[in-house]
Amino acid sequence: MSNSQGKHFGQKPAGGSVPPSDKRSSPAPRVAAGDQRAAGFIPVVTDDPSSRGAQAGPPRHGRRMKGDGYRETDPYDLSGRRSRDPRKRRNRIISAVLFVVGIALIVAAAGMYGYSQWQYHEQDVENEKLAAYATVDDEGASAPTVDWAGLKAVNPEVVGWVQIPNTVVSFPVYQASDNDKYLHTNAEGGYALGGQVFMDYQNKAPGMLDQQTIIYGHHLRNGAMFKPIADMDNQEAFDSVGTVWYVTESAAYELEPLFLYYTDENDTNVRVFDWGSEDEFRSYLSDLLAKAVTSRSDAPELISKASHALTLCTCNYIDGYGRTILVCAPKSEVAS
Repeated sequence: MSNSQGKHFGQKPAGGSVPPSDKRSSPAPRVAAGDQRAAGFIPVVTDDPSSRGAQAGPPRHGRRMKGDGYRETDPYDLSGRRSRDPRKRRNRIISAVLFVVGIALIVAAAGMYGYSQWQYHEQDVENEKLAAYATVDDEGASAPTVDWAGLKAVNPEVVGWVQIPNTVVSFPVYQASDNDKYLHTNAEGGYALGGQVFMDYQNKAPGMLDQQTIIYGHHLRNGAMFKPIADMDNQEAFDSVGTVWYVTESAAYELEPLFLYYTDENDTNVRVFDWGSEDEFRSYLSDLLAKAVTSRSDAPELISKASHALTLCTCNYIDGYGRTILVCAPKSEVAS
């Protein structure tokens, strides 16, 4: 063998050039799986036939088993098969149950919200229908003009109309044989979230005949019914209300707010209608003024002249209370 034939592979021949035949790229040598791991590469799939057990030959397409060189993943292996580990199966079941419960809660919450909005809408529709029976001055310069015949054709238990100018408070007032009927019953006898504004069943109809007349109305969260009264626990809001109208078929009473206070639903002292004398009545009002949240600055002087009161009662959402009470007196009685 000559020296040229004995040169090592890849060594340049004399003259420093590579023969044309050597310019063709040669296939890279196959690196064993063990060498790849040694180089820091860990394959997910191996071509080592021993990893496929007794079966030899090319891998089967679409059906990779655990023994096909695939690593098991959580919770699926690369072929899409679920793990058979009991713990992972249990976790999958728990996850599925929690997912279904979560969806159910979302649907239930959406249903409850939708139903409450529908109830508010129906209440607004009822209020708008009844509002058509009165003509009111939004500024409060004159008393509401009421179609009493039309209202009585809808419901003969109507006794009056209450209005607070520049607010949504403008409603017919009803009186039943108890204080439960109109809590959630509308004027037409159907169910209503806010019912109707009503006068205490123990007051003499049509109102303002007892020393204290009490009218109740719901405080709805969408701003309807008596919510503006609950908002008068802010002094600025209280001061913005200078007139309250109460109109019956035979009289119109222009009143002004004296004070507002909080109490709870079990306070029987609220539902007192007559006293033995005007002095006792005024003493009662003075005691309530002592726990007022908001009031007129001259409330004590006005109370000293008052002979009657119109009290508007609604609910609040204040811990420890639950009721907001606005006490008003007729301007004609307290005018100097």
